[in-house]
Amino acid sequence: MTPTGSFYDAVVIGSGFGGSINALRLAEAGLSVLVLERGRRYQPADFPRDVRNTDALLWRYPHKGRSRGLFDFRVFSSISSVVSAGVGGGSLIYASIHYRPRAQIFEDRRWPRPFNLETLEPYYDKVGHFLGVEEMPPDLTLAKRDSFHRAAEAMGKPAMDTPQAVSWERVFGAGVGRTPCQLCAECEFGCTYGSKNTLDFTYLAQAEEKGARLTTGCLVSHIAPAKGGGWDVHYRAIDSGQGGVVTGQKVIVAAGTLGSNEILLRSRDLTRSLPKLSHRLGMGYSGNGDFLGNIQNATVPLDPWFGPDVTSVMWHDDDALGFVLATPTFNKPVMEVLASHGQPPSRPALKRFAPILWRKLPSLMTLGFRSGLLTRPLRKPAKGSGPPERMTTVFAIGRDNAGGRLVLRGGKLDILWDYHGENRALITRQRTGMQELAQHYGGTYADFPLWQLFGRTMTVHNLGGCALSETAGEGVVGVDGQVHGHPGLYVADGSVIPTAIGSHPVMTISAVAEWIAAGIVKSG
Repeated sequence: MTPTGSFYDAVVIGSGFGGSINALRLAEAGLSVLVLERGRRYQPADFPRDVRNTDALLWRYPHKGRSRGLFDFRVFSSISSVVSAGVGGGSLIYASIHYRPRAQIFEDRRWPRPFNLETLEPYYDKVGHFLGVEEMPPDLTLAKRDSFHRAAEAMGKPAMDTPQAVSWERVFGAGVGRTPCQLCAECEFGCTYGSKNTLDFTYLAQAEEKGARLTTGCLVSHIAPAKGGGWDVHYRAIDSGQGGVVTGQKVIVAAGTLGSNEILLRSRDLTRSLPKLSHRLGMGYSGNGDFLGNIQNATVPLDPWFGPDVTSVMWHDDDALGFVLATPTFNKPVMEVLASHGQPPSRPALKRFAPILWRKLPSLMTLGFRSGLLTRPLRKPAKGSGPPERMTTVFAIGRDNAGGRLVLRGGKLDILWDYHGENRALITRQRTGMQELAQHYGGTYADFPLWQLFGRTMTVHNLGGCALSETAGEGVVGVDGQVHGHPGLYVADGSVIPTAIGSHPVMTISAVAEWIAAGIVKSG
């Protein structure tokens, strides 16, 4: 049942980290809270496993009306991205990694003065406690972790096991209504065991216990001032196609970096219901320096499907072009498919068609799933392939220049950015680090196919566009998360982060969301 015509003390758009945290904190303060989420609610047994059923796997609504799955793969002019659609947002598909960034990221002048590692410390602690963030049990024997640490030592780089929002006791025993975690490297495809402490089991569950209402299947289009005060949130009910409006005295936009920017850009530039939003809206987008590759035919043991997706990170942070390396892996069927695709050399002839192929990538991916090309090992393995137990992906996360710009083109969101040209030195360092890791693994390295063919990267860490700032001339929201010149309208997700984090960003996104929520509660 959709909530059209209703009034709430607070309307929260989105149920990811920013939305869930604010929903709970405002509900705890006694406010009436409504959370609007476009996706569905998942239970551990509900996550899509038949990848040929692309309507259940991929979110392509409204382009494909029946395609309302978990993974939203987006292709923009200069970058591609994967985000999540569902109650709990990105927590449903991330690797559960939570750790603090290096202190020096806050030395960048784009961060407002109140923010640094020390001032955010209480909020980092709050998030860690609430999500049950713990270090991986050291007595677990995992070949991929041990090989990674040995390589880091040989490379002279500090490495650490990543604290994770995982209930490790469920590795050895079932929780209420849940089966034991199998350490199956399946976190990023939806945890079927319920061992991940996702937002639907933590922040959102407690918010609902305290009276917050959560409504799924609501796609927000724009925001406008309400006649009696507060803000009207306009949305479409996906199942019925009917439009609706709900009013909040306060509105917290937390639809993820892509969603929040799109809603506000549409409100400023299409409906013109918020014409005075800062001219900085959409500027300062970052892909958090995400860069992918893979290693095949390693001579060291990896056994990639045993253990969590990511066990450890290796720091390369000697200067301003700092980054971390990780080796995320997946379940056995996925690794068998990836290994069979090998490391074939790039085909110059294909590059002639690269602009056309780039725009068609979502459709080509759908075709690949349905045909089995991306779901079964190739009958004839490609050049450079090897045994899947000796293969791993490699993931670099770095401090890119946050030089992207989110815009509306033809009414659709796009990202404009000469990523390669503006971040050439960072990419060179990341690729060098990956190649060196491959040498210590005794294997061969190759770039992610999208980079080989298109010269474009893919990110799972969208940041920026609604940057925190002390003035409207510098960003979109104040240090309290409130949109400049729009009392009661807030943004609280990755879009407010003004620079790349240079490491896994969710802990900082969450800490800033707790900071913003505390300010909203204090403001009354």
